[in-house]
Formats: sequence, structure tokens, C-alpha cells
Amino acid sequence: MAFWRRGGLRARLLLAHLIVIAAGAVTLFAVTLVTAPTLHDRLMVAVLGPGHTVAQNPDMAAMEQATSAIFQTATQQALLLSGGAAILVAVAVSLLISTRIVTPVRQMLTASRRIAAGHYAERVPAHGSDELAALAAQFNTMAGELEATERRRVALIGDVAHELRTPLATIKGYIEGVLDGVVTPSDETWALMHDEVGRLTRLVRDLQELSRAEAKQLALHPRMIAFDTLITQAVARLAPQYAEKGVTLASAVPADLPMVELDPDRMLQVLVNLLGNALRATPAGGRVAVAAQHAGAAVTVTVTDTGIGIDSAHLPHLFERFYRVDPARSRRLGGHGIGLTISKSLVEAHGGQIWAASDGLGAGATFGFTLPLRQM
Repeated sequence: MAFWRRGGLRARLLLAHLIVIAAGAVTLFAVTLVTAPTLHDRLMVAVLGPGHTVAQNPDMAAMEQATSAIFQTATQQALLLSGGAAILVAVAVSLLISTRIVTPVRQMLTASRRIAAGHYAERVPAHGSDELAALAAQFNTMAGELEATERRRVALIGDVAHELRTPLATIKGYIEGVLDGVVTPSDETWALMHDEVGRLTRLVRDLQELSRAEAKQLALHPRMIAFDTLITQAVARLAPQYAEKGVTLASAVPADLPMVELDPDRMLQVLVNLLGNALRATPAGGRVAVAAQHAGAAVTVTVTDTGIGIDSAHLPHLFERFYRVDPARSRRLGGHGIGLTISKSLVEAHGGQIWAASDGLGAGATFGFTLPLRQM
């Protein structure tokens, strides 16, 4: 019993094989011993002729009995020798097969224990095309996702700490300056600290929104709405900021866009974020255009600017949380690198897709998303 407990799955597989071997061996012996005498008698009749009997040829009686006894003895000995050899070979093959089956399972067990201990880079060999190979490949995929999740978790902690450090350091510096008499309390001083507190408040709010987005827990309240009305609202909301910076905001939205079932507040949040990013990326005298079109069973919206552009190396990472093409510039203008991540989650929650494109630095950029025309 101790062997079976230590052997685990391999012992149970070997036991199953031994049971099959034993059943086959017993069947072989039983069928042979039962049928061999009858077959022997039939063959003897076939050789000597159907009219042969012991009474007609008494001299053959002793020979026939001796032949039958010799045949049965030889048969039994042959069965013992061949059966023993077959059982030995079957046991050896069963051990080999059991080991080949159990080894990948044990490798995955060992790897899973190391992953549970925090070694997320652990992988197992995945060779062949059988179910075990498919299981190993799926295990590696799962391990890769866990490793990526852990990297994102570590990066998130570092990014949040970095984002908190800057406004807190500013507030602390001014408070210490006021306490030491180096900084004179004034409306400007309180206004600056108020702005930094506002940055912290926005960061906390964005983090809460990001947490719900990544947990797929964004609350949607869909209703039928004309999409051109939604775009008009977004343009009107940001028009004063565009005018203040001297950037032209143009809109090319057909009036016959179909009604779409969506959450207007959430989709307005996406449009405002894209238009706000375009404004920050476009210098004075530049131009931003928002366009929409109905193609097939979907509505596509694009926001195109003539701003600083985006290098192709950054495009695949734009929708990752806290990712910024120019961290210093984004931080100076108040961005946290979360807006696009939240926008992506909101668009995907509506069953759509979002993307970004740019011909390179200085060539502007286009952000767009597509929403399906279907019931949610």
C-alpha cells in the first residue's frame, strides 16, 4: 500500500494495466485449455479419416492417448512460457507508458507549485499534439497571463506611488515653507495647493474608475440615442478650451446617423477624453476634426488632429494604464495616462473596438472607435 501511495497516478495507471493484463492472461489460458483438446480430436479425425475408431485399430489407442497427453502438456508449458514472457513485456511497456503519461503531469504540478510561490516565469515542455501537449500549452498560456498580470500589478503600484509623490511633495514643500516663514501665505499659494489637491482627487477618481473598468464592473444604462446629438454635445463642451488655445475644432457628422443603444454618459466620457487628448497634443493654430460614418451594421467615429504625432513604437501601448508617450509633458498638462485605458474598457463594454493610428512624429494622429448597431 505504501508503494501505491507514493506512486500516486503512475501506480494507479500501472495497476489498471496489470488488471487488464491479468484479465487477458486468464482468458487466454482458460480458452486455450478448454478448446485445445476438442481441436486436437478434430484434427486427428481429419488426419486419420472419419471412419477411424479405436475398436477398428486397437494398436492406435495407446499412441492416440500418448499423443493427446503430450499435446496437452506441451500446450500448457507453451502457454506458461509465452504467457510469462508476454506478461513481463506488458508490465515493462505499462511502466514506460505510465511514466510517459505521468511525467508531464508531475512537471505541471511542480511548475504550479513554483508559480504559487511567486515564480511566474515557470513553464513546462509542450511537445506533440495529444491532449497532454495541449494541456501543457494551455498551462504555459495561463502562466504567461499570470506573469503579465503580476508585472502590471507591480507597475501599477509604482505608477500610483509616482503619481502621488509629485502633488504631495509640492503641498508638503509649500506647507513647510509657510511654517518656516520662507513662503508668505497668499491667495496664489493657497490656489496652487488647491490645484495639487485637485490633482490628487482626480487621480483617486480615475483609479476608482480604472478599477471598475478592469474588473468589468462598469455600470451601463443604455438607451436609444441619436449619435450625432452625442457628438454635438462633446464638441460644445470642449469648444471654449479649443478657442482659448487657438485650435480649430471641426465636426463632420452626417445628420442621418442611425439611432444607437448605448449609455450616453459613458460614451460622452469617451468622446470628451479623445477630444481632450487631441487638444493637448495639438499646438496653437492646429486643427482637430471629429467625423462619424455609418457603414454596414456599425457606426465609426474618428478624432484626427494635426498635432505632434505618435511614433509607431508607442502605438501598441497607448491604451495601457499609466502609459504616456511623453511623461513629462503629460504630467505638466495634468494627464495621468488612465483616460485611454478607461475609454477602451467603455467602448468594449458596448461591444465595440477602439484604435489609434499615426504616420509618425509631426504627422498628427487619429483615434477612433466602432460601435455595433445591435441591441445590448
